[in-house]
Amino acid sequence: MKHRIDQLAETHRLTREDCLALLRHRDEDTTAYLKEKAVAVRKQYFGNTVYVRGLIEFSNYCKNDCYYCGIRRSNAKAVRYRLTKEQILECCELGYGLGFRTFVLQGGEDGFFTDDKMVNIIHEIREGYPDCAITLSLGERERDSYQRFFDAGANRYLLRHETATPTHYASLHPKNLTLEKRKECLYALKEIGFQVGTGFMVGSPGQTLEHLAEDLMFIQQFQPQMVGLGPFIPHQDTKYAQESSGTVELTTFLLAMVRLLLPNVLLPSTTALGTIDPMGRERGIEAGANVVMPNLSPVSVRKNYALYDNKICTGDEAAECRMCLQHRMESIGYELVTQRGDFVPIT
Repeated sequence: MKHRIDQLAETHRLTREDCLALLRHRDEDTTAYLKEKAVAVRKQYFGNTVYVRGLIEFSNYCKNDCYYCGIRRSNAKAVRYRLTKEQILECCELGYGLGFRTFVLQGGEDGFFTDDKMVNIIHEIREGYPDCAITLSLGERERDSYQRFFDAGANRYLLRHETATPTHYASLHPKNLTLEKRKECLYALKEIGFQVGTGFMVGSPGQTLEHLAEDLMFIQQFQPQMVGLGPFIPHQDTKYAQESSGTVELTTFLLAMVRLLLPNVLLPSTTALGTIDPMGRERGIEAGANVVMPNLSPVSVRKNYALYDNKICTGDEAAECRMCLQHRMESIGYELVTQRGDFVPIT
């Protein structure tokens, strides 16, 4: 397997055959060698720096009914909330004082937040914090909406494809949601000029190694600027409540593969990783990730943005969470930095 890893590290290209071979032969030596190569590439492009993003989960209303998601429309047990524009701006003010230079506005597909309302919010953040990046994660919208957000001052957009296999996608979503539409949105975002992030769940119900290979093939073809990988974690109020979570081992293996595939990609070590393993975020960084996203949302609502069960960091104040993460990164030889951390193309 080492020759396949060496080839990937040198060419940043994968065939489906190589991809499946690596996934099927994940022994201890192969995993250690893959991560060693991934960390070397990560350090070549980013040194020991870890970018920090301030996550603002501003609404847990959603019109969609994705079968795996805790804030799905039909979950009557979800305690719904929306932040006001003033509350969102207060989160930005707090985060700016703590050194955050990227704000990530994430929410369900909530019709209350019309294009006009989002444009107004983006404008105010852009005017108040001209040196900061604004990332949106609002799900599927029309191309004209994306264009308006970009023109208002948003820089990045996160839209995970979740699985690149149409039949698998259909098994996780109701019929009105399709992989074709999701990809159409991703390509529109890229054409408009956003730095675009996509990604997938690891260990989702029904997932096979062939599905994961398809995910990596799509990422290779799409060439996103950001990739979000996190383990599937079941939610108690969904049909998948009794399913097993994805594993840290497979998630970090895939993080390392993505780092070698896209050497300069912005690659978060996710909250979901930290949820299934107390050292999960550190293990993600040690597999080639270079971004962490602590929560800036008001403590009073954090527990209600429950996409999955047992989410961590629902009680810490933002400042505590920021300092805790900083110490944790320092403990493994990395440094949290306050730079915006934009994607930089390879020249």
